[in-house]
Amino acid sequence: MSDLVVIGFENTLKADEVLWRLKALKRQQLIDLEDAVVVVRDESGEVHLKQSIDLTALDASTGLLSGGLLGAFVGLLFLNPTAGFLIGSILGASAGALSGSLGDYGIPDDFIKSLSETVPPNSSALFVLARKAEPEKVLAELSDVKGKVLRTNLSPDQEKRLREALAGYVSRPQQ
Repeated sequence: MSDLVVIGFENTLKADEVLWRLKALKRQQLIDLEDAVVVVRDESGEVHLKQSIDLTALDASTGLLSGGLLGAFVGLLFLNPTAGFLIGSILGASAGALSGSLGDYGIPDDFIKSLSETVPPNSSALFVLARKAEPEKVLAELSDVKGKVLRTNLSPDQEKRLREALAGYVSRPQQ
């Protein structure tokens, strides 16, 4: 089961910075991010979402490759593999982009939009959905981050340790 954590920050850049740090921890295999979304509310109150996974581009590139290969195969049957490859690539990329724009992955968009309405102007929030993590190492890396836990599905003990880490104090698990 994945763990969901939503952290609010007092400025508009902090959520992006923490996401970059989490991506660095992912490269070190200390956390397995399933999805992450940065929400920024500007001074006028407008909400901006930054998805970490662009499904439209991902599905378009997948559709381009699979459509091109399928088109080349069909083109071989009609003795024109180049035209089949081009037509298949165009149709595959278009279908992939359409399915990516209609799809939802990871954190539900409705949940993000409803909770982002509570983010104050000129601040940001980070929505993180993690499959697994090395909690001690991740909390130690984020101990200098000043943020407020807005929502989580962690256990009460895990949530307490996260809140303490974001306040600059890392507690040790009880033996």
